[in-house]
Amino acid sequence: MALRITGLGEEIAAVTGLPWQSPLENWPEDPLLAEKRGISRHIVRLVRASEDPDAEVYAIKETVAEFANREYKILRQLKQLGAPSVDPIAVVEGRTDSTGEELPCALATRFLPYSLPYRILLSGNVSAHDITTMANALALLLVRLHLLGFWWGDCSLSNTLFRRDAEGFAAYLVDAETSEFQKTLSDGQREHDLEIAHFNVAAELEDLALSGVLDPDIDPIRASETVIKRYRRLWAALKEPQKLDPSDRHAVERAMRVLHDLGFTVEEVSVSLDGENKTLIFQPKLVAAGYHQARLLELTGLETEELQAKRLLASFDRYRSRIEEPRPPVNQSALKWLNEVFRPTLAHVPQELVGRVEPAQMFHEILEHRWNLSEKAGGDVGLDNATKSYISEILPFRSDSGRISL
Repeated sequence: MALRITGLGEEIAAVTGLPWQSPLENWPEDPLLAEKRGISRHIVRLVRASEDPDAEVYAIKETVAEFANREYKILRQLKQLGAPSVDPIAVVEGRTDSTGEELPCALATRFLPYSLPYRILLSGNVSAHDITTMANALALLLVRLHLLGFWWGDCSLSNTLFRRDAEGFAAYLVDAETSEFQKTLSDGQREHDLEIAHFNVAAELEDLALSGVLDPDIDPIRASETVIKRYRRLWAALKEPQKLDPSDRHAVERAMRVLHDLGFTVEEVSVSLDGENKTLIFQPKLVAAGYHQARLLELTGLETEELQAKRLLASFDRYRSRIEEPRPPVNQSALKWLNEVFRPTLAHVPQELVGRVEPAQMFHEILEHRWNLSEKAGGDVGLDNATKSYISEILPFRSDSGRISL
């Protein structure tokens, strides 16, 4: 049986050199990568494309050929639609060991940089706020997928990776084995996904509670219900009609601003006047996630998570407000902020600490650190002082990238 690798052309060379003739459970795995691997019903390994410590990291999963090919196609479709999910790399079929014994098919995806499984994020000192921010991230992910007509079928913390996003998290789909696309999802299909999510999240948190990791004050079922409640609030804001006061000429603008604040661009909206009841009906028709991400990318070229983008834009807006009139065009001001504030701040990081925290997240954390220091000092300590303090007191003990903490 001949080895067959189907996938993205530029990635084929890298995955071809992996030891496909050996069962996946026998592959060596870097301990730093192993700790970032979540729980799966399949055998999964995180491996580098080469011995270079900075080489691309892939997640390899053994499964049935039919499921691997189906999941590969679904993940490609998700990425084409801009959904938060891992990148599919290749399907590897026709594997045999040294004796000619057939080995399972494998699916290779690109490991998401700076991402962490929920078990790592919820280990140690976990507060109710941590649980809430993770629940919000998972709910937002499910909303975004449902808006695309995507039925997950197995929404869970285990099938999700989380990246830090300012004071919260951004959630990414990892496993799409049970998923499918529809033109639109019915309310019944959405409710089925919510039922699955409710059960899975409660069971996963209960498992953490039994292992002694979860704070005893945190109720797994109530925490799981937080996901569902947050989903319903988001879905209602994005899809259900809102009744506004027709005499308020800023009502529609405020309704749009609420959606922007949630991180959604309104691509199509319907506004109608109900004369009998004297109400204005505001109905979002077509929404897309990533409002702040898109604005920041357009202004600066920076690609970030949504809450990070919101924080960086606030920093830029404050910077621009201090520029004397007449102010240059906003794009020029953004370039000045990038070169005078953002980049110089990150340039303070010594080489041995570079890469521990994603740049936009680090900038946010430095701004938070500045605020905390200023509160204690009773006045602004300045960005430079806050940056130096963060690098010496906090950064050495942060390791989102999987690097060893001191």
